[in-house]
Amino acid sequence: MWLFALFIAVPLIEIALFIQIGGAIGLWPTLAIVIITAVVGTQLMRAQGALAMSQLRDSFGQLNDPTEPLAHGAMILFSGALLLTPGFFTDFVGFALLIPAVRSAVFKWARSRVQVQSFTMGGQEAPRRPRQDDDVIDGDFTEVTPEKRPTHTGVEGPSGWTKH
Repeated sequence: MWLFALFIAVPLIEIALFIQIGGAIGLWPTLAIVIITAVVGTQLMRAQGALAMSQLRDSFGQLNDPTEPLAHGAMILFSGALLLTPGFFTDFVGFALLIPAVRSAVFKWARSRVQVQSFTMGGQEAPRRPRQDDDVIDGDFTEVTPEKRPTHTGVEGPSGWTKH
């Protein structure tokens, strides 16, 4: 029900803001603001997205919980969609989500409302990190010899379709 209310409220808020701002500053400045916020928001989103990807790679590399960097990445992606949507309210929310402190507050709020039942990472045992001087790779192998199959001509060897 709250999602339905959101789909009704957001366009109404946007229409009201367009009417108020357009009436105060005119049509062309209003359209220019909408286009400029989309361009500036896209650039900020790319920069914040690169930072979030770096933090996600670091958390995977250090075998830390990737939940927060993933959530930040999702919020940055969502903010990009909001910034590309024409409107002042969606631009405000989109720019707010580009601020790391706001994303952290939203993440903490969401984390307090979500209860995780179980979480596993990589199986039962934590993977062993190789030492820098460890150049031995442990593995098993089985040698397989291919069967010799008769060709249609009964002659062993290449088919003639390729060069030797």
